[in-house]
Amino acid sequence: MESVQTIEDLNKFVQETPLSIVYVTRPGCSVCHGLQPQVEDLLVGYPAVKARQVNADEVPQVAGEFSVMTVPAVLIYSEGKELFRKARFVPIGELNQQLAKLNHFINED
Repeated sequence: MESVQTIEDLNKFVQETPLSIVYVTRPGCSVCHGLQPQVEDLLVGYPAVKARQVNADEVPQVAGEFSVMTVPAVLIYSEGKELFRKARFVPIGELNQQLAKLNHFINED
């Protein structure tokens, strides 16, 4: 999962990508570090979904602009519109169901 270093790059990515995931993390978050490989493994099955990871310590504006108050946070967007959000406790099964549904919807068009 590629990292984003600025809020401008993150906003551009979210606005321009048909189906995207934003993974918000912090360096001292053990849950974040444990969840990220699971999310990355899940994304292998969804090649149309693009993902970016953002460190909330390096890009503190992510808290205000994306309303992220706790990490880890998984946000799914379609061309700038938020479709799904989970933070702190992110069930991989539920994330998989949402991705399957959204991926099917996006690919129908």
